[in-house]
Amino acid sequence: MSNNNPQPVLELRNVSVGYESARGVVQAVRNISLTIYPNEIVGLIGESGSGKSTLANAIMHLLRNSAFLLGGEVIVQGQNVYDLNSKELKKFRWNRMSMVFQSAMNALNPVLTIEQQIADVFKAHRPQMSKHEIHDKAVSLMELVSIHPKHLRSYPHELSGGMRQRVVIAIAIALEPDLVIMDEPTTALDVVVQKSILDKIKELQKAKGFAVLFISHDFSLVAELAERVAIMYAGRLVEVTGSKELNLETRHHPYTEGLLRAIPELTAESVTIEGIPGNPPDLINLPSGCAYHPRCKYAMESCKTVPPVEKDVEGRLIACHLYTEEAVK
Repeated sequence: MSNNNPQPVLELRNVSVGYESARGVVQAVRNISLTIYPNEIVGLIGESGSGKSTLANAIMHLLRNSAFLLGGEVIVQGQNVYDLNSKELKKFRWNRMSMVFQSAMNALNPVLTIEQQIADVFKAHRPQMSKHEIHDKAVSLMELVSIHPKHLRSYPHELSGGMRQRVVIAIAIALEPDLVIMDEPTTALDVVVQKSILDKIKELQKAKGFAVLFISHDFSLVAELAERVAIMYAGRLVEVTGSKELNLETRHHPYTEGLLRAIPELTAESVTIEGIPGNPPDLINLPSGCAYHPRCKYAMESCKTVPPVEKDVEGRLIACHLYTEEAVK
């Protein structure tokens, strides 16, 4: 982590996002603060419906329909994204930040060749480039993601799932942005292809030096890729920790501990999987106090009434009453 760098690539300052619904405003993201530095890969973990993709769309200023920013700031390379007008935002996206969306393999246009789709990025953001320059750049990008340039003439359906995913990643890094958000980029891929995609992401990130926010519900996948991991529950960050510390010998938020216990130890003589009891809460009717307390085996009376605040626990940020001064005493 490049703490010596005075300007982080991404700063989230108390970001909150809501959705209009028939039952009122559903607050899907609650006061998220997170910093990502140059050349850093940060993972974002949480169950389905925890607010991960909503947060990603908020960072990209892509909230649509009933979703809206309730409060907070999204700062990318010193620029508040929500201070930009539509013209400035169009220029800012893909130049300074880009995103690989969920179901990215289906994001490619089925009636355009791969080269046409890569070329569209440069035509929109680098109109001064000639056709020859764009073609050379497309060839370079294909080679960068280990796909033979002959496939520039191919249509998406002619490529394997792993190849389509690598094409989408190539498009995301085409303009060499400072920040790339990857929202579950390996979903629907088999484990062998997942591994090759992860290796390619690490290789590209090291070569190009961009920062990555890698979003997934797969704990072991994120722990393998990222340097730091942020764990999200019911719209809040409950812990931010180093990936090397993701083990049961280290003190964690009870939710993080539950996720770790749910990962089978395949090398053990007997495989035991411990699930987390209960279900994620209804975001429009969250439990009082700590939202996790109905599922937590360590819950105390204060957990039921007082929302926890983040506390530095041996270098990890944890929002849990177990780590307040009173509990430690």
